[in-house]
Amino acid sequence: MKHIAFLSMSDLGDFFVYDDLLIPHFAKAGWKVTSVPWREESNWDAFDAVIVRSPWDYQQSPAAFLACLRRIAASRAYLDNPLSLMEWNLQKTYLKDMAAKGVTTLPTRWETGYNLAAVNACFSEFDTDTVIVKPTLSANADDTFRLNRDDASSRESELGQLYAGRDIMIQPFVKEVLDEGEYSLFYFNGEYSHAILKTPADGDFRVQEEHGGSLQPVIPDASMLRACKQALQAMPTDSLYARVDLIRYQHQWAIIELELIEPSLYFNLDEASQPRFVDAFITRYAESTN
Repeated sequence: MKHIAFLSMSDLGDFFVYDDLLIPHFAKAGWKVTSVPWREESNWDAFDAVIVRSPWDYQQSPAAFLACLRRIAASRAYLDNPLSLMEWNLQKTYLKDMAAKGVTTLPTRWETGYNLAAVNACFSEFDTDTVIVKPTLSANADDTFRLNRDDASSRESELGQLYAGRDIMIQPFVKEVLDEGEYSLFYFNGEYSHAILKTPADGDFRVQEEHGGSLQPVIPDASMLRACKQALQAMPTDSLYARVDLIRYQHQWAIIELELIEPSLYFNLDEASQPRFVDAFITRYAESTN
């Protein structure tokens, strides 16, 4: 029996995690699964493969996380997604690359540190009364804020300290997130698997379950599939898994995230996605060892 590690974090107690649903399907295919916290010293040569799944605190120590990924890539274990792809995806500046290739993304202003003048300029530049400000390296909506003009000014000191020396991004707040929600489409080895709609709790704008968001499976239409295909084609290399997050913006689909490092893949909302993922991995692993 081959041995695979799911790279995770030490304490997942406050998170919704569905990767255990894969274990019976891996076992049926002859694979033993062990969850391994990325911060712990591990002998990666003891594993045949490592899949990065739920290291949802990596943004707190990005250099250490990258060092861990590089140790895995240098070991005998097969790493998926590929190291080069995760390095590209670590900072949300990858959205610049996608936009340069014709992918529709939200208009974005890139800054280092909190600059009130820059934030105020975005209200006019984006023709909006509300903006979203967040770090370019973030997860779980950590350090993400929805600001109007008054907030931008009154919280200048607070956000100046929080974002000191950090690269941030400023985008228009898209009201469709409240009215319609945010869609996620999931792809395994380049093939469409399933899709969900995420809607925030009343009074919030964040769609994650941990922030009270609700989820439901949906069937994407042809225009959504075309937008996601274009996003996938902008990647520098192929992937075991990809989650494409998109919202409706000015009557078209805009890609807001292309998650290639540790996205939740919501195996609980589509039972067929569980064996589909395992089959995709086994195909890629077999190709890597030929």
